[in-house]
Formats: sequence, C-alpha cells, structure tokens
Amino acid sequence: MEKKTLREFIRYCLIGGCTTGINYFVYIGVLFFFQKKYLFANTIAWVFAVLFAFYANKHFVFQKTKKSEKEALSFFSMRLITLLIENVLLYVCIQQLQLHSLVSKLIVSVITILANYILCKYAIFTEEKGGMIYEKN
Repeated sequence: MEKKTLREFIRYCLIGGCTTGINYFVYIGVLFFFQKKYLFANTIAWVFAVLFAFYANKHFVFQKTKKSEKEALSFFSMRLITLLIENVLLYVCIQQLQLHSLVSKLIVSVITILANYILCKYAIFTEEKGGMIYEKN
C-alpha cells in the first residue's frame, strides 16, 4: 500500500472510530433513554454522525480546504443511501433474525463503515474529474 494511502486510511479509521462512537452514543441514548424505536434512534444517530463525519473526513482525512457545495451534496446523498441500507439491514437483523438491537447495530455498522469509506474515497473526496467525482483543490 502506498504511504500516502496508508496514512489516509489510518486517519479514516480514527475519524471512523469517532463517528461510530457518536453514532452509538446517540443511538443508545435515543433508544434507551427516550424509549424510542430502533429505526427512529438509528436515523437520529445517523444525522449527528454524518454531520461530524463530513467535516472530519473533508478536513482531516482527505485534507480538502476549498468549500464545495457539490462535495457536501454528494456526501450527504451517498450517506443517505447507506442510511437506507442500514435501516433495512437493522430491520432484517432485529425483526427477521431476532437479534438484539445492539448486536444488530454492530453487525450492520461493519458493512456501513466499509461502504462509506469506498464512497468517500472514490466518489466524493477525489482528485479525478467526471460524474460525481470532483476536481482537486
């Protein structure tokens, strides 16, 4: 693995850990403290985590400084897709497979984290041109 790519991946993992922590903290808080349904709790947790993740990934991981509404729109659009996938997978794990909501959240998070990295790396914060891929600053 190229040195720059390895450093970027390590930074992504650190920010991803923080994002996941925020996601779980809000999910557990909404789910248990406010006694809300798991899909509602997951969606609220997603909002907090995605807001943090956008700014942290843009500035710390992929080191982009230029303001770009296109990047923000792409980021939130792609993450909305992963929210939908995450909610469907949570439903399957909890309702169909009868797994505990926290175990289900952990399983689904692994899939979501990998998907989000691929989307950020190759479709949002990239140096190539075309489609949903934007120019380097």
